[in-house]
Amino acid sequence: MNNPTHAPRIRLGMVGGGEGAFIGAVHRIAARLDDRYELVAGALSSTPEASRRSGLAIGLAPERIYDDYAAMARAEAARPDGIEAVSIVTPNHLHAPMARAFLEAGIHVICDKPVTTTSLDARMLQQLAAEQGLVFAVTHNYSAYAMVRHAQQMVRMGELGEVRVVQVQYAQDWLAEPIEQEGQKQAAWRTDPARSGGGAIGDIGTHAWQLADTIVGQPVDALAAELSSFVPGRAVDDDVQVLLRYRNGARGMLWASQVATGHANELRIGVYGSRGSIQWRQEQPDELLWTPLGEPTRILKRGTPAANAAAARLSRIPGGHPEGYLEGFASLYGEIAAHLLAAREGRAAPEEAQFPTIADGLRAVEFIEAVQASARAGGSWVQLPA
Repeated sequence: MNNPTHAPRIRLGMVGGGEGAFIGAVHRIAARLDDRYELVAGALSSTPEASRRSGLAIGLAPERIYDDYAAMARAEAARPDGIEAVSIVTPNHLHAPMARAFLEAGIHVICDKPVTTTSLDARMLQQLAAEQGLVFAVTHNYSAYAMVRHAQQMVRMGELGEVRVVQVQYAQDWLAEPIEQEGQKQAAWRTDPARSGGGAIGDIGTHAWQLADTIVGQPVDALAAELSSFVPGRAVDDDVQVLLRYRNGARGMLWASQVATGHANELRIGVYGSRGSIQWRQEQPDELLWTPLGEPTRILKRGTPAANAAAARLSRIPGGHPEGYLEGFASLYGEIAAHLLAAREGRAAPEEAQFPTIADGLRAVEFIEAVQASARAGGSWVQLPA
């Protein structure tokens, strides 16, 4: 995952991710880990003062610290050394107008998930990116873990046989109490329906959906869902349970909860086929359990000969040295970089470099909307768009 071509680093800007933010620092670390990007500009906070403090704290040149995203898009598009891509790491309700401004300025977009709060906005961005001929990536970072790619390849190659059952969960407990009422910044916007567009379903439920979507490779045809708000006074869901019907006849269940006491970040999936099954846990990301039908379970490990080529290309260090959250995020940025460099040089990107696009982002928002519609209808089955 190094930069074998020694191409000049991609000039990157960032919107959001300033003081008090969590995910902005993660994106900055991920973008630099494989030496493919250089962060050169930003509008990092909601006020000019905070944006300036945040920009200076991470070493941005004062003249490239902007008061707002619109000014940044205009100024950077006019510079001969302006940014080539922008990373948008703000609360969800701001994604659509920000992404639109940069796309219209001719700048590639890397956007946190969910890409928008409505499918109407997501479709608008998809059309605009296509019209402008620009890369639009959505940072569903778990799709770039090495052993997730191994699992995806196993399913694609038919090693599991016909997929029959999919079980995926994302369990946390950090919102088990009403910490949003105490001014906790990360909780405050995530539990505000006007800013988040949904609770657990949008924040972590989409990660669970996208993980299953990446590995299984089969579209969900219909779903039936129940949303719950267990913490008194909370305006969004903090627990979601969804039954899934896949187009190929498989059945599944998705559970996402932010009130699951005892769970820190328990994203896990099991995929069960006619010839075998696989299981993966984000908290043990270097291991994939593989159980061929009628045989003992095997532990396949990243960085060993057991890992297939899809996993090996996203590995940096030998087996026994764990790679996890930051490395997975960095792998995603590396996959995006391959496409950005190809766009810079006017050539086709390598086929093996894959990342969630605006089309995937749209489907994730359509999934959220279908879950919410089903819950409003008392758990009735709802068809997803074809």
